[in-house]
Amino acid sequence: MKRTIQGLADAGEPLIQEAIAALRRYREAQAAGDPFEQVERLRLIAESAFQAVTDYQLYARGLQPITKH
Repeated sequence: MKRTIQGLADAGEPLIQEAIAALRRYREAQAAGDPFEQVERLRLIAESAFQAVTDYQLYARGLQPITKH
């Protein structure tokens, strides 16, 4: 599945906003020269948030079941 603007919109506004906010925090920490560990932690949080958007898109289209770990 391609990551498109329409696909992101299908995921729902709150989930998208959370992912964008996480990416913003990561980029701000990177630009501020924060310690590597802090920047890396924020990067992982941002990646996870965008993965949640993608997983939701796949689930909403019936292409992937939601799995709980």
